[in-house]
Amino acid sequence: CSSDLFGLLAASGVALAPALLELRTDFTLDLPLAASSCLALWLLGRWQRPGTQGGHWRQAIPAALTVASAILVKQSALLVVAAPALWAAGQSLGRPSRRWQALVAAALVIGLALPWLHHNWITTLGGTERAVVTSGAAEGDPGSLDPRSLLWYPLLWPEQLGAIPLTIGSVGLAVLGWQQRASWRAWLRHPVQVLPPGWPWLIGCCLSGWLLTSLSPNKDPRYIAPVLPLLILLLSRGWWSLGAVLEQRLNKGWAAALLAGGLLASLTQSASARIAAIQDRPGSPATDVIGRLRQVVGDRPTLLALAASSPELNEQTLTYLGRLNGGQILARRLGNSTDEQALALEQTEWWVLATRDQGTKRLPARALSRRVRSDGRFERVASWPWTKKRAVELWRRKPTAARPEPFDHRFMLLAGGLARGPEGLAPIFSSIGTWHLLDPTFSYQDRVQEQALARLRANSNDRTALWSLALVAVLQNRPSQAEPWFARLEALEGRGSWASAYRSVVLLADWKSCAAARVSDESPAIATADAQRAASVLTALRDLGRSFCFDPRGPIGLAGSLPQAIRAVSSP
Repeated sequence: CSSDLFGLLAASGVALAPALLELRTDFTLDLPLAASSCLALWLLGRWQRPGTQGGHWRQAIPAALTVASAILVKQSALLVVAAPALWAAGQSLGRPSRRWQALVAAALVIGLALPWLHHNWITTLGGTERAVVTSGAAEGDPGSLDPRSLLWYPLLWPEQLGAIPLTIGSVGLAVLGWQQRASWRAWLRHPVQVLPPGWPWLIGCCLSGWLLTSLSPNKDPRYIAPVLPLLILLLSRGWWSLGAVLEQRLNKGWAAALLAGGLLASLTQSASARIAAIQDRPGSPATDVIGRLRQVVGDRPTLLALAASSPELNEQTLTYLGRLNGGQILARRLGNSTDEQALALEQTEWWVLATRDQGTKRLPARALSRRVRSDGRFERVASWPWTKKRAVELWRRKPTAARPEPFDHRFMLLAGGLARGPEGLAPIFSSIGTWHLLDPTFSYQDRVQEQALARLRANSNDRTALWSLALVAVLQNRPSQAEPWFARLEALEGRGSWASAYRSVVLLADWKSCAAARVSDESPAIATADAQRAASVLTALRDLGRSFCFDPRGPIGLAGSLPQAIRAVSSP
């Protein structure tokens, strides 16, 4: 199967796979993830080959670079490349001639991924929990230990790979297996020695990628995309085997014609599905909405809020249209929770609403739409007919209504609440989450910094200014910039205060665990109940810092200090 024709057959299968066709027009990272992961696996496969065919420096370095690239494209690449990479590295470490190659390749991958991870590890953990665990549970996907997980993606393959390619390829593989039935026992015992070169690696990558992806709590169909090209290679082997059988029974011309007919049928099926997907839904008046809004706001930065959400009318489409030709209109969807509504109504100037069905089942979104219509501060500007007897409406804040106050002053008051510990955190982050939707460019942060620095020039011990600068640095994911502000607050508030706890946290976030342990190590005598709570948290942070600093006292103390800190934070 090393001929150019087989390569052309496999490439045709990749080009015609419905799932990969869909990803070409669905602007997510899953298509580049699939491409980078497959390239990494191919180069890894070349490097791990036995004998003189593999084990060269010119193979190890490109393989390491592509593995790192795949991880940096999207971290879910680990589900596909991690197991093969570890297996290849383990095999190479056992061979003296390849040991240094494996060590240098591993150092290269870690060196390229580490700076990104250092800056984004907290965001990665939070985003993974939200996008994988929480989202999977909300959508009703089977859990990692649910037996249905193993069949979840195979049941999608007829739709993802195409019924015709999957059927023909599976029949061809069955024919090949029957022809080689005498070698089954040898295949199972020694697949690397018996199977043609490269095929054990391909099969192993398919199995590990499918298994690890199936264990993910979120079973979105696109998550299996990096494994699909590998499956198509296996199916192409089935097509090739079936073609060989047809050539023996008929002749080469008939075999080629029948295979070409199968490809043509696959092309017709895939093209019909994509055309149906394009023509299935009528459009929305999103272009008219943005055009009318541009007539009023021009090229000024403008936020357009919406409660409706559908494939034809959503924040992505409106933002795309709003950014064309120099526009600065950003759309954000509000109403996911009732907590957002008061602040959204207070601060927003422009709304897009839909009459009747809002395109979402979220009750808060429907309630928010009703509140905008009934709020006397807003008026309807224009309306356009839509589907299902609905209309899309553009609303704005009346010129006579009071202008919303900037968030800057409120932010600085909220930042000062950090001194109260956990009680001050909840109102901050409940407001910040909504405000970041209302100010998607985070322009308030520059204004807060300017005001806080001006206050410090007048009074170097202005606590509100220091808390504000520290909180802005935290929100910008800059722990090294936040630490000096918390240090100044610690000098004012005293060692063992909540400022010490925050300083220890940002040092841990910056991977300075030994310094974090030292900050939490010296606490004053316990006087008040709040000081006791802070001391409990600082003790746990000290033990956590010691643990990451390879101090044996850390893990020993953490078993008792961590539950106590959780109780201290949870108690009112």
